[in-house]
Amino acid sequence: MMETEDLFKNTMPTILCCMCGISIQNNPSNMCIDCLRNSVDITENIVRQLTMHHCRSCNRFLCPPWQKIELESKELLSACLRKIPGLNSLKLVDAVWIWTEPHSMRLKIKLTVQKEVINGAILQQAVVVEFVLRNQQCKDCESSFADSGGWHAVVQIRQRVSHKRTFFYLEQVLLKHKAHADAINIVTFRDGMDFYFMDRQQGVRFIDFLQSHVPIKVKQSRKLVSADHSSNVGNFKNNY
Repeated sequence: MMETEDLFKNTMPTILCCMCGISIQNNPSNMCIDCLRNSVDITENIVRQLTMHHCRSCNRFLCPPWQKIELESKELLSACLRKIPGLNSLKLVDAVWIWTEPHSMRLKIKLTVQKEVINGAILQQAVVVEFVLRNQQCKDCESSFADSGGWHAVVQIRQRVSHKRTFFYLEQVLLKHKAHADAINIVTFRDGMDFYFMDRQQGVRFIDFLQSHVPIKVKQSRKLVSADHSSNVGNFKNNY
């Protein structure tokens, strides 16, 4: 007799679903999972297809601002999630990439979201959001292509020795601190490298970074490209 009483105590009460009538465990919505999903769609405000702009010249994405991010990386996933309207009203449980062909110009993300619906019941659903990649030139590349001499500062690094130990060390330091991120072009030579910048201040900051890591001697020269005598403004190319 005692075993029977303990069995009833451990048994969850069941009710009939108010929509289809099947026997289910008691829940705040009084509906089974299938009926609850059919009657409530928590993903209806999520846009299924969006656009992500990509610059083919420098391989950067408009997040904004323009950032150099690898495909299917955590940084790109975070940037895509910020672009999805209607996601702020839901609780994001999981977000993963869905593999697509590289030439398809598509990025797909599978989202798992939760939301409190009828009488406090929590519903979880999954939805796939597709991003269409559109090619668009960033402002830096647009300026450089508009003018064949779009750079305004070039830092020419030279060391005429038999070994390359200094350049190997400098390469590791530049990659670690991403000091070359502002360079629009990098040209390598047998005895050094040239770093081209759109702005003179970018070149000066790059030289300051080099001085803080390796002993260097700096020489400066500049060439007048064009001048507006009415406004007393000149366009110079700076060499370091």
